Amino acid sequence: MRKLRASRVGVDQGNVEVFSDFASGGDMWTGSGSRERRKAVSFSEPFSTVPTVHVTLSLWDIDQGANVRADLQADNVTARGFELVFRTWADTRVARVRMSWMAIGEVKGEDDWEVFS
Repeated sequence: MRKLRASRVGVDQGNVEVFSDFASGGDMWTGSGSRERRKAVSFSEPFSTVPTVHVTLSLWDIDQGANVRADLQADNVTARGFELVFRTWADTRVARVRMSWMAIGEVKGEDDWEVFS
């Protein structure tokens, strides 16, 4: 468990279209087997330490004729941002995906100083 100082907790959030492959005939819609898409996200301002990031689907447009398979992840998380990751496999056909995210972590206080030597 991470324990944060209450006066220095920051929350940032967003909603991002990761891909839309239906109209363009992209591989999430027309392909099969293992497939992955990544989307870089920058926080509105940096956290002072690496935050905890939660991701979820906010839109999932899929073909009803195939099995539903998805793996969601926040990868390469830093104090400045992270990558949203959507994976699927086998015969799943995905037209488009939008993902929501929320980052919670410690932020710099107004009394914090950076000393350069």
